[in-house]
Amino acid sequence: MARYGMVINLHKCVGCGACGIACKNENNVDQGMFWAHHIKRTTGVFPNVTYEYVPTLCNHCDNAACVRACPTQAMYKDDKGLTLHDPNKCIGCKSCMQACPYEVINYNAKEPHDYWRNKTSVIDQGTTNGAEVAEKVGEKIPYYNPDRATTYAGIRPKGIVEKCTLCDHRLAKGEIPYCAASCPADARTVGDFDDPTSEVNQLIGKYGYKQLKPNAGTQPRVFYIRDF
Repeated sequence: MARYGMVINLHKCVGCGACGIACKNENNVDQGMFWAHHIKRTTGVFPNVTYEYVPTLCNHCDNAACVRACPTQAMYKDDKGLTLHDPNKCIGCKSCMQACPYEVINYNAKEPHDYWRNKTSVIDQGTTNGAEVAEKVGEKIPYYNPDRATTYAGIRPKGIVEKCTLCDHRLAKGEIPYCAASCPADARTVGDFDDPTSEVNQLIGKYGYKQLKPNAGTQPRVFYIRDF
């Protein structure tokens, strides 16, 4: 048994947003929807002001509120400690969204990527549109990652929820999540928290850690270390 999670080093994170862009590309995430996002806040009174940039994603909690709230067991924990979602069981009730204290679950209220099915020209009075581009490249959308579809729908349908899976399809091949692989500052480390020798355990043992909303009782598997 493994218990995968992530350590994010805020001292290294430069707030570039590469993690969010990489996540969208890897998982074919629709416009206006985010599996990886961020919290920005400024506190204090000038000149004693502190700016914070905190990357966010599903916390893959040990005591996941979304799993407890789901009436159909569409949200579940797998044998690697990941919090995953079975779209075939999802009824779109949004109970998981209401239960999640981190607001990291998205709902597909419309057919995803409708921009690329739209017949309207990309450039006003131009000669092409999103649907034509998608047809020419032979995909549902001009950029589509087929690897996402090895464990989960490549593009999720209307009427269900979706969220970060910690790139379970990449973990299955021994690769790290794409957000971590794409981070130019190497601020993200993924590993097994049940392995006392793992790098993630060494990092939180060395620096201590913070978690988002620890009082929620969800026991999140995303740990933040250091500050900038």
